[in-house]
Amino acid sequence: MSFGDLLFVSPYLTTAFKTGVIALAEGIAVGRSFSMFKNDHIDGNKEMIAIGMMNVAGSCTSCYLTTWPFPRSAVNYNAGCKTAMSNVVMAIAVMFTLLFLTPLFHYTPLVVLSAIIIAAMLGLIDYEAAIHLWKVDMFDFVVCMSACIGVAFGSVEISLVLVVAISVIRVLLFLARPRTFVQGNLPNSMVYRNVDQYPNASNVPGILILEIDAPIYFANTNYLRERITRWINDEEDRIKSAGESSLQYVYDCCW
Repeated sequence: MSFGDLLFVSPYLTTAFKTGVIALAEGIAVGRSFSMFKNDHIDGNKEMIAIGMMNVAGSCTSCYLTTWPFPRSAVNYNAGCKTAMSNVVMAIAVMFTLLFLTPLFHYTPLVVLSAIIIAAMLGLIDYEAAIHLWKVDMFDFVVCMSACIGVAFGSVEISLVLVVAISVIRVLLFLARPRTFVQGNLPNSMVYRNVDQYPNASNVPGILILEIDAPIYFANTNYLRERITRWINDEEDRIKSAGESSLQYVYDCCW
């Protein structure tokens, strides 16, 4: 028991906080990664509560930091483990090894342990998903590759900071320069869709319907004003060339 040894003014408190943040991010990421293979749903809030409760209880009994280790999870997944009973078996095996078999593994080369982890993790790399991500959204592909490169050539800390920074930049760019689309009416319906994605969608005479994929606030007002003015000018030029009725209304659909 180590409850009486807890120090909340320790000089290592900053290091413990950083380790906790990294462990939390790694645990949720590992859970979501394996949930995609099994088509399960992972609740990040419940994962955070579970990791926090385990570490609070463990810190009172001299336990190591508890999280979801990716290499061991990969080994369990490839070994065919289905339930949490595999952790019980693994804990008993580790305890037996530490108590009685440690001298036998003293001279085991680290390359053997690395080979086990690498062999388990290679099966989790999805090249097709990365290629598909490149085709769908190149920015997400950059985030994905930044995480891989950061872990391979740096550390988990560097990778986490790099990915978070790039993601924040993307959010800021998306909010400051949101995408705008012209919507048209689908034939024989009351549904309106993007005219670029649905060629059969027709414009409503005298009305310009725009879709803005972000809320309007001070950071993007100037951009949206210029963008909407450009859409209006293009629509008026199209109306004049087609000989249709003049533009009467502009309708903005904002999220």
